[in-house]
Amino acid sequence: MNDSAVVWVFSGEGGRFPSGVFTALDVAQEWIRMHKLSGVLTCYPLNHGVYDWAVSGGYFEPKKEHETSPEFIQGFSCAAQEHYHYEHGEVD
Repeated sequence: MNDSAVVWVFSGEGGRFPSGVFTALDVAQEWIRMHKLSGVLTCYPLNHGVYDWAVSGGYFEPKKEHETSPEFIQGFSCAAQEHYHYEHGEVD
């Protein structure tokens, strides 16, 4: 993903909502280390839904009818997104 068109979103372990959104990876990582957090830091494209990003980038191809439904799209995530797992502030 183009760095100027992304944000980094941290979702803490067991959390229902993201707990941090950052424009720079190094800033996000420092915040995670400082607070010794556990969870996942994921890169998201700006102004694009992840589903549309994955389809247009060739990372996902809907093959079943339900894979184009609102329920599927609103819960969609893609392993092709750059992401890092953390345990107690350290990359796992």
